[in-house]
Amino acid sequence: MVAPAIPANTTPSSAFDVYAGDPNFMTSLARGLLVIQSFTPQTPQMTISQLSVKTGLSRAAVRRCLYTLTKLGFAGIEEGSRYALRPRMLTLSNTYSASNSLSTAAQPVLERMSAALHESFSVATLDGDDIVYIARSTVSRVMSDDLHIGSRLPAYCTSMGRVLLAHLPSDQLEQYLSRVVLTAHTPRTVSSVDKLRLALRNVRRHGYALVDQEYEIGLRSLAVPVYSPTGRVVATLNLSGSAPRMPVFDMQTRFLPHLRNAATELGAFLR
Repeated sequence: MVAPAIPANTTPSSAFDVYAGDPNFMTSLARGLLVIQSFTPQTPQMTISQLSVKTGLSRAAVRRCLYTLTKLGFAGIEEGSRYALRPRMLTLSNTYSASNSLSTAAQPVLERMSAALHESFSVATLDGDDIVYIARSTVSRVMSDDLHIGSRLPAYCTSMGRVLLAHLPSDQLEQYLSRVVLTAHTPRTVSSVDKLRLALRNVRRHGYALVDQEYEIGLRSLAVPVYSPTGRVVATLNLSGSAPRMPVFDMQTRFLPHLRNAATELGAFLR
């Protein structure tokens, strides 16, 4: 199920409005999770005021969330009035990785591919309008070396995102296309829904997505679908590397067969 998207020009907390009147929806839990997700590599430490602005929650609500997270050991004051997440937060991500069969199976496959081919490989799934990395192996020379398990990227301008979007049910895809904002991350980024729709048709036709410097200049990526036993695309596996060093022809002829073999191996594991 695709999660509700956050409308443009609204705060993250306004996404909770769709659940107004739902007696089973725990607003306090949702607020706490929103505070947790606000900490990023770019903003690892924030004050209550900064978190209030970033989330759209009141200062009082942010303070209560941080108080609870601090008491439970998931957050704490770093310096002055700035808060940061604590190492105990890793238990949450480790629980997911350990309980997710695809993530568990993918990691050794990716590491084996990196050791043999000396490139970076990833597996991701779709979460709302973003892709989320659930397994990743890296080599030091890749440009986006700040990506890690749990990293999120926009689906429309990434190879893995296009694979996952291309295989959505038609009604879900149309909903996505009706709301997506195509931010131009580089001059090469697909800038219209019609062009994106054409790109997704080509992904379905060819069975892979190749994105050339649309999210980051100098970064080229290639992705293939991972199928469940029922034939549904449940994830995507990709290769990313430096565009000057990795010509498109090499990606299609040298690396695509390896990606497809690995995707088949992962699909077999799900049976």
